[in-house]
Amino acid sequence: MTYCVGLRLDEGLVFLADSRTNAGVDQVSTFRKMVVFERPGDRVLVLMTAGNLAVSQTVRQIIERDNEAGGKSLWTVPTMYEAVQIIGDAVRAVRARDAAALAEAGIEFNISFIFGGQIKGERMRLFLVYAAGNFIEAQDESPYLQIGEAKYGKPVLDRMVTPRSTLDEGAKCALVSMDSTLRSNISVGLPMDLLCYEVDTLRVTRFATIDTRNEYFRMIHETWGQRLKQVFSEIPDPIWEPTVAPVHQDEDPPAEPVRATPPADLLGENETQPRAGFQTLADQAGRKEQLL
Repeated sequence: MTYCVGLRLDEGLVFLADSRTNAGVDQVSTFRKMVVFERPGDRVLVLMTAGNLAVSQTVRQIIERDNEAGGKSLWTVPTMYEAVQIIGDAVRAVRARDAAALAEAGIEFNISFIFGGQIKGERMRLFLVYAAGNFIEAQDESPYLQIGEAKYGKPVLDRMVTPRSTLDEGAKCALVSMDSTLRSNISVGLPMDLLCYEVDTLRVTRFATIDTRNEYFRMIHETWGQRLKQVFSEIPDPIWEPTVAPVHQDEDPPAEPVRATPPADLLGENETQPRAGFQTLADQAGRKEQLL
């Protein structure tokens, strides 16, 4: 498996991809998942892949073959929309040829792409291409896209990333998102490729391949864990208070758990049900003085 994330910010685009494809106690394979199509001054296009490695490599071969044929290609199309259509068409071609054979072997046609960049005269755009060849585009309301093992790195993106985030903030947030995924899922692993594209530059100016020796990522890994523990310890513990029976019949009854009825032979002569001798969470708003 893998994890890739792309951010579309006002200042530019952020792309981050790991390089692990298989994980196990005795098998770890590494293949780089990011490829860059760059013609300085004309276009910068970035493609990241997740899913079945054989399928993704076949799609890339089709894209590169069409480039060599001198026809409509990522190097020549005038718009980002036409460029992402080339990716979708290549996915459909591979699906039409291989999906049935893969299904007979019990293998799912599992592939997805993040594709984005800028072509001269066009605005920056960022797309997610699905296994069916269709695609969606990142918008201001959802300025990031993920593929692969997305769930572990999503919370920090939801809380931190906005279109107004700086490019450095976006890179930092993407790395924290990746670190969270590395911490929780063995199928994602180093090294990883990080590319930050500055709007309207039409060339690659910021790129890094990050492994365990990278001091900045090591700092991210150590600091993020420490600060999470610090923030957690600073959150007040819950305040418990005894349950109070309602004074009037029209008052809401105290909260109680849903209780299963024990067998009759387990109850004593004078025992019916367990008494509500438990505590419930206090109203924090009403306990502000205690918290202070």
